[in-house]
Amino acid sequence: MKKFDWKKVFYIFGIVLFCVGTIDPLEGSVLIVFGSIILTFITKRNNDRHRKWFMLNAVLITFGVIFLFYLSSLGGFGGTSELSWWWGLLILPYPIGWLLQVILLLMRAIGRK
Repeated sequence: MKKFDWKKVFYIFGIVLFCVGTIDPLEGSVLIVFGSIILTFITKRNNDRHRKWFMLNAVLITFGVIFLFYLSSLGGFGGTSELSWWWGLLILPYPIGWLLQVILLLMRAIGRK
């Protein structure tokens, strides 16, 4: 009888959360954060060679999403808001981390074939 591999299940669950959150990147940003954190946790537990990249991506995504919600609570930036467009740079780590995560997951998927 084969032993149940919970790490693989959580890895797939992290990818699913990440992908489902990507359908709507603003409303699904919380799912993307949780998915990236789960992927980071599992790759760290498996002592994966890409664990530092997963950690960097999770930090970037989390940082960007926190400021996304913070700036949204202040009424946004630019336009008629009191905050200038430069405040939008605080959100930039979110799409950068997301893109790096997608590239990393694609590299791993192609590398396994």
